[in-house]
Amino acid sequence: MRLQNRVVIVTGAGQGIGEGYARALAAEGARVVVADLNEEQGTRVAKDLGDALFVGVDVADPSSAERLAATVMGEYGRIDHLVNNAAIFHGMRREGVVTVDYDYLDRFLKVNLLGALHVTRAVLPHLKEGAAIVNQSSTAAWQATGFYGLAKAGINHLTISLAAELGPRGIRVNAIAPGPTDTEAARDIIPEEYRKAMVQSFPLKRMGTPADQAGALLFLLSDDASWVTGQVLAVDGGSLVRL
Repeated sequence: MRLQNRVVIVTGAGQGIGEGYARALAAEGARVVVADLNEEQGTRVAKDLGDALFVGVDVADPSSAERLAATVMGEYGRIDHLVNNAAIFHGMRREGVVTVDYDYLDRFLKVNLLGALHVTRAVLPHLKEGAAIVNQSSTAAWQATGFYGLAKAGINHLTISLAAELGPRGIRVNAIAPGPTDTEAARDIIPEEYRKAMVQSFPLKRMGTPADQAGALLFLLSDDASWVTGQVLAVDGGSLVRL
């Protein structure tokens, strides 16, 4: 119960890894805010968790992020931690950076990169010393993965920039970079025959699970990581080796 009674906002918590994060946080005693654009999915997760709050949010819109922060403060009177997980991934277009439609690219980057900044700026006035933020990166940040990798590389840089700026205020900022993780979205994006061959190349011969990512999240938000900031932690089964 490392996070007993702490108020934690998780964006994109209506499914996939974000839902796994929300469930793990609730099991650690946190008061979870399920923040998602999809009302049906977000409401389902919040209801399953019992003592949780659903708040609809479009992270691409700074004013929507401000309303999220105001709603949480009105309900709980505090915000202890933020998990910037929301992203366009399920059903993502598979195109190159030189061919993708500009309107789609603009929306994609507003959600997958700037969304983390929008929500961080919205909650920042309410965060106190000891608060922690975790951004959702990806091992795609270090690979030639088009505009998805471009956004995640930006998340990595945003993480270290925020860590430097907010460190003097006692606020830690880190990121998790999942490797291929078995979610509905991943099954939609990655063909089964490719997944099987891909897994055989991993040192640990399996796809990741949301629970694998949740363990890293709980560590980074807890006091066990009180001297850890500005780091991007790859949780990927050894699928990507970096020196």
